[in-house]
Amino acid sequence: MSMEGKICMITGANSGIGKETAKALSEMNATVIMVCRDKERGEIAREDIINQTGNKNIDLLLCDLSSQWQIRNLVEEFKKKYQNLHVLINNAGVMLKNRVLSVDGIEMNFAVNHLAPFLLTNLLLDVIKKSAPSRIVIVSSAAHRMAKMDFDDLQSEKKKYRLFRVYGVSKLAVMLFTYELSRKLEGTGVTINALHPGLINTNLGRDQSKFSQGFGKAFFKGPEKGAETSIYLASSPDVEGITGKYWTKKEQHKSSEESYNEENAKRIWEISTKMTNFKII
Repeated sequence: MSMEGKICMITGANSGIGKETAKALSEMNATVIMVCRDKERGEIAREDIINQTGNKNIDLLLCDLSSQWQIRNLVEEFKKKYQNLHVLINNAGVMLKNRVLSVDGIEMNFAVNHLAPFLLTNLLLDVIKKSAPSRIVIVSSAAHRMAKMDFDDLQSEKKKYRLFRVYGVSKLAVMLFTYELSRKLEGTGVTINALHPGLINTNLGRDQSKFSQGFGKAFFKGPEKGAETSIYLASSPDVEGITGKYWTKKEQHKSSEESYNEENAKRIWEISTKMTNFKII
C-alpha cells in the first residue's frame, strides 16, 4: 500500500505506538511529521525511522501538548511549511498517578488526553478540510468505559484523586469530542475515528509503580501490536468514508453508552472551547 503524496502528522511520535505508527506510514512513502516534546529524543527517533525505511521525508516539530501556547505555535509552524494535511493522528497521552497541573492550570490528564486533541484538531481543521479526503484518528482507551462525566469536577478538585477515574474521564471526554466532531464534519470528506490500542507496554506507564511497570512488561503486548489499528485507520482503503466509529483490533466496536450522549458531547464541546479560548471563525 502506498501513501506517497500524503502528509501525516502524529503526536507523541518518538516512542511506543506513535513511533511504530510513524515508521509504518514512512514505509508507505508518506511524508510524516513527528510531533515530539523533547528535541533530542525526537531527533534520535527520526533518524532511526529514516535509517529503517529509507524515507527521508520525515519532519520533526516540537511541542509540549500540555501547553496551549505551544500547540498554537506548533500549528503556526506547520502552516508555514505545509499546505495540506491528509492524516492527523492524535496519539500522545499521559496517565499520571498524582494530581499535577499544566502550565495553563489544568489537571494534566484532562489537558493532554482531551484538550490537546480538541485544540490541535480544531486549529488544523481548515487545512484538513482543504486536503479532503482526509482522516483524523484519535487514540482513546477502553478506560472510557469505566467513566461518567462529572461536569462539576472536571479538574478533579473536589473528589479524592483516583488515577483510573481521572484517566477514564479524560478518555470519555475525547470520545464525546470524536462523535461530536464527526457530526459537524458530515459532507466535508473528512473522517474521524477513535480507537483502543489494547493493553500495550509503552511509556504511558512510566509514572506507575515498579510492580505495575514490571507487570506491563511481562503481560502487555508490544507497541508494534498497539499501533496496528492506528495504522489501519490512517491508511487502509477499507475505511474510506467511515466516520464516527470506535475501533479495536482493526474492527468496529460499540463504545460505552455514556460516550453516545449527544447532550454531554455538546456540553463538553462548549466547555472545551472556553478552556482553550478557541473561537470558531
